[in-house]
Amino acid sequence: MASYHIRDFEALSGIKAHTIRIWEQRYGLLKPTRTDTNIRQYSDDELLMLLNISLLNRNGFKISQLAKMQRSEMEEQVRIITSSNFEHVNQVDALTMAMVELDEAAFDRIININIAQAGFESTMEMVVFPFLQKIGIMWQTGSVNPAQEHFISNLVRQKLIAAIDRLQLEKEKLISKSLLFLPEGELHELGLLFLNYLLRKNNHHVLYLGQNVPFRDIEKVVTLFRPNQLFSVFTSCPVPMQLSAYVSKLSKLLPKGRIYLSGNLLLRQKIKLPANVELIREWAAIKSVISA
Repeated sequence: MASYHIRDFEALSGIKAHTIRIWEQRYGLLKPTRTDTNIRQYSDDELLMLLNISLLNRNGFKISQLAKMQRSEMEEQVRIITSSNFEHVNQVDALTMAMVELDEAAFDRIININIAQAGFESTMEMVVFPFLQKIGIMWQTGSVNPAQEHFISNLVRQKLIAAIDRLQLEKEKLISKSLLFLPEGELHELGLLFLNYLLRKNNHHVLYLGQNVPFRDIEKVVTLFRPNQLFSVFTSCPVPMQLSAYVSKLSKLLPKGRIYLSGNLLLRQKIKLPANVELIREWAAIKSVISA
């Protein structure tokens, strides 16, 4: 069972800590335990309760009304709302609940309903990736159980691979050759998998190498495949002190091609990029490259 502090609750629910304390004291909606130093600690069950309350309150239910509702009634109202109200914040909350409960059936229901309503691409961009970004931040600060994060990441990975497999490619119409990989030590694959999907959907000839690829292997593949463009995402690797040199090596590896890089590591470090290397800050930019 995970243990959360009030700052974690604030980040996960979007509700200010001051408001959470008032709801506890006035309505008894949450019942945290306390450490020896009188610091509030909350369980997974308390987190689920707060996410239910947050979603229902955002959708018109008063706190005084929620304080009188049974837990099962709250959960039923949440299911009704998330099955009919497709505001992204509601869907992100619903996915967070599925993650906390390790509920694969709920995850599938939420994703499938959103895909039916908005399509696979929009669901990934507007619901799944904002959710993963929020959870990733909490994971880095130790506020989310790593097992929960791995559980939900693997379910998203399965959805992406299934969507890629369903694409019907017209080989005679394949355009620009694209090489996709993650550098050695880098394991955060979901963004690159979605890029693989987008490129293939737009009939690019894609060679996907995946996670943790040593540079010497990239060199061999470039010689054999001769890509026009190269894509990668740097989230935690290479280490910051080696980042500039690594990007320079990539630039020299494909002097006449274009290299598109993304990831929080690059956004934080702000290194000077060679002329043939472009930093992608958002999906809109990469989509314009793909469709060009």
